[in-house]
This record gives sequence, C-alpha cells and structure tokens, in this order.
Amino acid sequence: FESTVQVGKLQDLINRSKMARCRGRFVCPVILYKGKHICRSATLAGWGELYGRTGYNYIFSGGSDDAWADAEDISEEDSALRNADSQLFDKVRGHDIKLLRYLSVRYICDLMVENKKVKFGLNVTSSEKVDKAQRYADFTLLSIPYPGCEFFKEYKDRDYTAEGLIFNWKQDYVDAPLSIPVSLTQSLNIDWSEYQSWDLVQQTQNYLKLLISIINSDDDSGLLVHCISGWDRTPLFISLLRLSLWADGLIHTSLEPSEILYLTVAYDWFLFGHMLVDRLSKGEEIFFFCFNFLKHITSEEFSAVKSQRRKSLPPGFTLEEICMLKQRDRGSTTSLSSDFSLGMESSPGAAGSFTYEAVELMPAGAQAQAAWRKSCASSPQAVLWSRAQQSEDRLPSTGMVEVKSSSSSSSTHSDNFLRIGSSPLEVPRSR
Repeated sequence: FESTVQVGKLQDLINRSKMARCRGRFVCPVILYKGKHICRSATLAGWGELYGRTGYNYIFSGGSDDAWADAEDISEEDSALRNADSQLFDKVRGHDIKLLRYLSVRYICDLMVENKKVKFGLNVTSSEKVDKAQRYADFTLLSIPYPGCEFFKEYKDRDYTAEGLIFNWKQDYVDAPLSIPVSLTQSLNIDWSEYQSWDLVQQTQNYLKLLISIINSDDDSGLLVHCISGWDRTPLFISLLRLSLWADGLIHTSLEPSEILYLTVAYDWFLFGHMLVDRLSKGEEIFFFCFNFLKHITSEEFSAVKSQRRKSLPPGFTLEEICMLKQRDRGSTTSLSSDFSLGMESSPGAAGSFTYEAVELMPAGAQAQAAWRKSCASSPQAVLWSRAQQSEDRLPSTGMVEVKSSSSSSSTHSDNFLRIGSSPLEVPRSR
C-alpha cells in the first residue's frame, strides 16, 4: 500500500475532503487489486448537513477549522462570480475530487434508490449523479439502486428466503433510476431494463457481476462503492467482492477461511460502523444476508480469474488433464467458483480397498466409468481430491493422484493413491 501512495499526502487529502460526504465518511481505499484501489465512502453531503457540520466544527474548534484553512482552489475572479453556497460546495467537493483522482478512481457506483435523502424537509445528502455543477462529469457514474437495510426485515420475516423477494420500486421516495454506461454492460449479457422485476438474489448477483467486470477491466482505474451512510449496503458489496476475489486466489492468498472471515467481519463491517445490535433489534438482517448469499455465487460466472486454459477445457475433461494442470490453473480448494474444488463420494468399502491395493482402470473405459459411478451414487462417504502440494515437475511419473478419505465414524485419515491407467476417467460434476 505504501508503495502506491504517499501516506502523508493521503492523510492531508482526507483531512481536507472529509466534510464533503455524509457524516464525514470520506473516500477510503479498502482493497488493492491489480494495482487498483477499490474504495468505499458515504454519499455526498447536502447543504443542510454541510452547513450544520461546518458550523458545529467552527464553534467547537475555537473559531477555526483546519479543513477550510486555505482557499487556493478558488481564484478571486471565480469567487466574485459565485455565491457563498456555490463557493462552499466548490471547495469541499473539489477536495473530494482531488482525493478520488489521487487514488485513480474513475468508476463511482451509487447504491442509493433516491437522488437526494430528505429529512425534515431538508436535502440532508446528495449524490454525484445530481450535482448541478457537474463537478463529477469526468468520472464514470453508475446509478445501481439497491434496497436499504429496512427492506431486509422482509427478508427475515420470510424465514430468510431471498428468492422471490422483490423490492417495491413504486414507493414515493424512490426516484433514482438504474443508469449504467452501455460500454460496461455489453459483455455481461444481462437485460438491465428488467431490474425492477428481479428478486433480491438476482439483483445482488447481477450487481456483483457488474462490479467484478469493472475491476477486471484492462484499464488501471479504481472503483468507489457507496450508499447513503456507507454502513449497510456498502459493506455488503465490499465484503462480497473481497470474499469472491479471495476465493479466486487473487487477494489475501495467505489467509485461511477462518482468517478471511475474521477480516471481512471486523474490517468491512464493524470497523466501518455497521450497527449490528440496532439492526438485529429491528430485524434488518442485511449482515446475515451477506454470508447466506455466498451459496448463490459459486459458479464460474462470478470468478474474476481469466484463464484461457480453463475456459478451453471441454465439460468432460479427463483426470489426466487435471493432473497436468499447473498449480495456479487448478484454483484454490477454498474457491467459491473453482472448477477444481471437486466433491465426490466413494463406495462404502473405498477406504479399505484403497488402503490395501491400487486400483488400475480397465481399458474398457465406458464400462469402468459406469461401474465406478454406480458405486459412487450409493455411497455415504465423501472423498475430496486434495490439492497437490508439490509442483508439476515433482508429480510422480506414474500419474498418481493423492486421495484423502475420511469416515464420519472415525477421526483417522488414510492417504491413498488412485493409479491412472491408459483409459481416461471423466471427473464427475461437483454436487
């Protein structure tokens, strides 16, 4: 991280820009992926909050505010042409834009379902997409409205079933339409015009595909994700992005499952202000939805891995081909979307028979496969192909693949070998 930004300059930019956003929740880089900063924040502060917060800071700082200490960004000529409101917005949003540019952020994904948040008749918060002065015109703005935490009470009331749960887009306060540049949607094969008919599962899936597609593009531009306050919907998608990229072996490669879980819960959710106790008391269980949703993104279409080798393999690739794949092409055994995280069942006597002798496949490939599959179907035991620890050139010349079998009635594990004969054995699909 320190090699990509100067910490002192970053601190200075954050200190100057923090008032530009709701609750002072400034743009913060939280994931570094392929040299790109994936950032999070709250939405832009409206004039109601901006004046209230600057006045509060002025009073309690003894009459001075470091954030407004200098006005080098506004020339005297410009100042004469603008009123006080415009000058203040120019200044604070100018600092916000400087921070975004320093972090090389180009894409801004706004999850708000409204253009401006109104409380007590005041425009408390705003958004880049409705900035009248078009200060954010140089950024690629995406309006991807997503229901707030209140909607997740319905999720809980439906016994935590997100399938078939559709947000009511006709409510009075919902006025932000979905808007995504065509250049970002061409490769996704999604009919975005149907977004109001999607249930919660499909909507979350499609938005995640979009985010993965953006960060996986060939340019070096970063991404900002935000909702209103940035502590419910924002951590949902930041957490899903982090877990998906980790599962693909692209970030946090040294972390075990329990460690990445600790990181995303502690950092993405709690450190950034998710009020779990309050949400639980109201039944707004968006936190639970995040982790329960992982079962819906296990397929290859949610993978950020671009591997021509993996894409070129036909559905019925052989076990020999898997043996010859390099370690990096196999995918992680913890991957949410790896073709090679294979779960298979063995016959009841598999552990015993493998322990005492190696099994050589008969030349009659189809017959052998049929018999093997029949024994697999009736078996209660699970056999996981373990990830080979040695490199490709250290694999046994006989083409042996290590198989670990474990019985539910015993805590012992037996390491066994399945010898590859002259006939290919098709790997069954994971259950």
